[in-house]
Amino acid sequence: MKKFAIIGAGISGLTTAHLLNEKGYETIIFEKESQPGGLIRCKLVNDSLYHICGGHVFNSKRQDVLDWFWSRFNQEEEFVKAERKAAVFIENTEIIPYPIENHIYYFDKQVQQKIITDWLYIAKHPQESHNFEEFLLHRFGNTLYNIYFKPYNEKVWRRDLKTVPLSWLEGKLPMPSIPEMIYDNINHVEEKKFVHSTFWYEKNEGSQFIANKLAKDLNIQYNTPITNILYSKEKWIINGVIFDGVIYCGNIKEIPSILKGVNIDDFINKIQALEYHGTTSVFCEIDNNPYSWIYQPSKEHQSHRIICTGNFSKNNNAPGTMTATIEFTDYINEEDIKQNLQKIPLHPKYLAHHYNQYTYPIQDINTRSLIKDFKSHMKNFNFFSTGRFADWEYYNMDVAMGAAMDLVKQLSF
Repeated sequence: MKKFAIIGAGISGLTTAHLLNEKGYETIIFEKESQPGGLIRCKLVNDSLYHICGGHVFNSKRQDVLDWFWSRFNQEEEFVKAERKAAVFIENTEIIPYPIENHIYYFDKQVQQKIITDWLYIAKHPQESHNFEEFLLHRFGNTLYNIYFKPYNEKVWRRDLKTVPLSWLEGKLPMPSIPEMIYDNINHVEEKKFVHSTFWYEKNEGSQFIANKLAKDLNIQYNTPITNILYSKEKWIINGVIFDGVIYCGNIKEIPSILKGVNIDDFINKIQALEYHGTTSVFCEIDNNPYSWIYQPSKEHQSHRIICTGNFSKNNNAPGTMTATIEFTDYINEEDIKQNLQKIPLHPKYLAHHYNQYTYPIQDINTRSLIKDFKSHMKNFNFFSTGRFADWEYYNMDVAMGAAMDLVKQLSF
């Protein structure tokens, strides 16, 4: 029986272990934390559920992912189904339903006229887009770009949007045509085409429930950070155990310092140069509201998003409270957090915060070819990788599951 080491018990590592076990392989997962889940981990704070990084929900465009997931979970007993109800808070006072381009009739007449003029110009003068800024301008026009798309995305990505390649956000960008946007506004159509317009959410324990259930019956060594992965005599040695192959679901930037026995000199500098952002996730009590996600382009404060996880399941809140996670890109200290909260709508009251150094991988035009070449090189040694920071891709939970499925299908030994 072939034996695989899996590095990391996040959603990618857990999915991969199950898929390999189903094919008859033996697996051991090495996890540096004391619990599974990675970025989908949750904990209780004041008897309310705190997603320490974001607010993770489940749905998928891929039928194989849906089939695999629901073969392991009881949809009716363990989950609730919800419709995404999101909004954009413009300067904290003007509330526009999401997606904003479907609801321009919420703006005053002057702004509506400017948006319509932009759209007519775009329809008459279509242009090819080469970067994220050009895409937003050529798709939605100057007015919506300056009101929402530019300030919001600059808050999230902290960079000139001209430097963001379109390939990085493939599958995550709205793609409505001008006729579609006009039709949707005239008929007040609610957008239901994106994958999480409806979603499934755990009745109890949030996304930690998924991690805990998938971790059950797997061989996981917790509190075990990996500092040395040695290739010797066509085998891999980790913590004194010999393996036929490795599935790496950790952060690719750590590989140059821990990998031994394989020459990766041609990749080291490029891997070390990969860019990323972290997130400070702030857990708060908040006013009752009907939303799931709130997007905040306002320049009055630094937060870009409120995730109203208290609305995902009633069991997420302690009795008599409503909770949410408020996100800030990169590190922000507690004093600055509390100053920002005073400027954010819905009267958030600080409960706790957590800084994740790695949340958003950032690509340039060369990133995907780098990862592809590195993975091709390491495949020669039965070293494979999958996951958000192993693949340096902005994976949602379901996409990470799909990537793990694709990898295991390709394994030939």
